[in-house]
Amino acid sequence: MLITTNAVMAMRCPVCGKMEYHDFSRFIICKCKSYYINCSCGAVKLITSTNNYLQYRLQVPCMVCETRHLMEFTGRTLWSGEVISMPCSDTGLELGYIGPEPKVKQIISSHEQELEALADDINSEGYFHNSDIMYEVLNCLHEIAEQGELYCQCGNLKIEVELFPDCLELHCRNCDSINIIYAETEDDLNVIRQVETIELARHGFKCLDSLANTSKPKKTRRKRSKT
Repeated sequence: MLITTNAVMAMRCPVCGKMEYHDFSRFIICKCKSYYINCSCGAVKLITSTNNYLQYRLQVPCMVCETRHLMEFTGRTLWSGEVISMPCSDTGLELGYIGPEPKVKQIISSHEQELEALADDINSEGYFHNSDIMYEVLNCLHEIAEQGELYCQCGNLKIEVELFPDCLELHCRNCDSINIIYAETEDDLNVIRQVETIELARHGFKCLDSLANTSKPKKTRRKRSKT
């Protein structure tokens, strides 16, 4: 019988917001002391302890409600070969995942695949004001998402994207925040090329617009129909 002893943990840092992957092996956790997983910025992302190597206690700092959630899992569950989620008990938002590296990375990158699918829509002629610019902006957005730098302050990593003729609208379904990225001029493209992180403001609204557009008439926000 093959016994799984290795996994990875993926979690966005509750302090700096960076997404990182960490080794999570049976053999790094001992009964004598708690095991800490830290972000590269130094912040604590997870504290694990066990008394008998059968039951494991996890303390998970929450970037949503700014406290630590206590969770307990058996060793059999943690290293089962399946992905274990660590949700915020107050909001239900996923704070991180533990499991085999390929499966965990697939979950984290799910929103990237959605962005790639959106790129196929660009082939429909006549919809976008500037298809070439829209395509390049989507590529930039994909690269940002691939680095784990597209997220909402509420903790949601699965950001929805809606395409319009002149822009993209990023939407967090959990807190209804909106971020508009304009994509019709070279100036718009140059702006997003300089961006490394896109963080939607919790319950808020932002525009990522080119400085050249400051002299243009103010673009109005599209109203989103409630479902």
